[in-house]
Amino acid sequence: MKIRLILTILLVCAAVFTNHAQEIKLKRDEKPKFSVYDGVMVAGYVDKGAFLNFMGPNINFSFRNSKICLGMLPSLRFKEDHSTPKNQFVTPNLGAGLTYNYKRIAFQVPFYYNSKTVSKNGRWNIGVGVGIRLNRFRKQPA
Repeated sequence: MKIRLILTILLVCAAVFTNHAQEIKLKRDEKPKFSVYDGVMVAGYVDKGAFLNFMGPNINFSFRNSKICLGMLPSLRFKEDHSTPKNQFVTPNLGAGLTYNYKRIAFQVPFYYNSKTVSKNGRWNIGVGVGIRLNRFRKQPA
């Protein structure tokens, strides 16, 4: 009889401590993290042209099936230049922006800078993009 009571108490304590340890792990996972490469590829529109970027260094925050990233966006920009002399149709560019991932879908609001030229002042341009997450999104425990 005493052995059953002791075993029952030990099992209840183990269940309580296990549940408490999972809650602590969840709280730790809710902290913002730094990532060098996130496996996100996005295509979108900015300043009368298109872009294709791959999420670069970022600070991200994960919760359940979602992830919010603020980071650098190494990109290829596709834009027809109508001035003389003409620039190339495809140019490398570095932007910054906010990306929201839900499971394998990514939505992005990037900012790109167009440098100053003889005819135009330099300015920041805002865009929109949609993409996919190439690597698997790790689910947070519920």
